Amino acid sequence: MPISQGDTLPDATLVQMGAEGPAPVNMSDKTKGRKVVIFAVPGAFTPTCHSAHVPSFVRTKGEFDAKGVDEIICVSCNDPFVMQAWGEATGATAAGITMLADASSEFTKALGMDFDAAPAGLVARSKRYAMLVEDNKVTLFQPEENPGVCDISGGESLLDNM
Repeated sequence: MPISQGDTLPDATLVQMGAEGPAPVNMSDKTKGRKVVIFAVPGAFTPTCHSAHVPSFVRTKGEFDAKGVDEIICVSCNDPFVMQAWGEATGATAAGITMLADASSEFTKALGMDFDAAPAGLVARSKRYAMLVEDNKVTLFQPEENPGVCDISGGESLLDNM
């Protein structure tokens, strides 16, 4: 059963590229005592993720800052090297968006948001969603029904519902 509004965010360790290479990031530590937006995509460099989802958060970063959001995190079931390159290619890194790799799908599975689309080459991936997490509690959760669209999980939509 997928996570829902009011639930505590499950603890998991993701990976981020740092100055010394890949480094572990504990999600509970990232969200404890903080207001954080987390959005997830099926795959880095895939069409909707690349041309719509990430750009929606790059465009709205300042508006989230104005609403007291401490950090915006993009999660994808890719490796940290791909996430670093994708953050640079989309301007997400320059905008201050944190790009986290869930290479083993640990976080995604704990959320109940994993799926496979083997014919498209996507296995053990995340469904598309956006959420607001305040002190480890999910206060707003907006999952997409179809992984190929970015309507309710985009930056503007999340902002409208905050």
